[in-house]
Amino acid sequence: MLLRALLLLAATIAFGAAPLVTPPFTGYDPGIFPVEIARPSIQPAGYAFSIWALIYIGLIVHALFGVLRRMKDAAWNVVRLPMAASIAIGTIWLWIAPDYPITATAAIWAMLGLAGLAFLRVSAQDRLLLATPIAIYTGWLTAAANVSLGVVVAGYGWLTDTEAAAAMLALALTIGVSVQLRRPADFAYGLTLIWALIGIVVVNWQPNFTVSALAAGGILVMAITIFGARKRLNSAA
Repeated sequence: MLLRALLLLAATIAFGAAPLVTPPFTGYDPGIFPVEIARPSIQPAGYAFSIWALIYIGLIVHALFGVLRRMKDAAWNVVRLPMAASIAIGTIWLWIAPDYPITATAAIWAMLGLAGLAFLRVSAQDRLLLATPIAIYTGWLTAAANVSLGVVVAGYGWLTDTEAAAAMLALALTIGVSVQLRRPADFAYGLTLIWALIGIVVVNWQPNFTVSALAAGGILVMAITIFGARKRLNSAA
């Protein structure tokens, strides 16, 4: 347990420090794709990415509290390896992304898979410091992985920009609804996905109303899912 706790703390500190030693990443360079799209429709407005500050702080507090106060707690220990693996991949992601979008897309899906595994293992214990940081991290990765894939799919001309955005919104919602229904008490996950969807609505309102409308529909779907899951949870209590 000590090794896992320290491994997660070290990976989390490295993850938080990575943006300080890498060039700022504002999205894949359109010029590296065969089909150049100045601003992919699936990509949220720039302000939405400010959530990373909350993610970094939450994960660092989570890992540090785990070392200091929950070192031998089985409920904390069960999430440490998948979280450490996910975060370790995230630490090198900023070095990969500018030049290797396909590799970066595969990496961020691996991050999502590992984070999702940890999230589904979370117990009700210490919800604020155990479940919530993982929920927000996983929720954002649910959006980010689909954004990355959508940009690549459109950039290589496998689908049009609008088709890629629509397909990725559908995939993100499929994942989001499924995960939220399995973790009804941890609504921070769904709210984080809604935050990303709001960013897509805002940035596409005029240039691509179709995608904006689809993202707005996704917000409604996630809101209904959160409300319905919590209502059933309260009824069962």
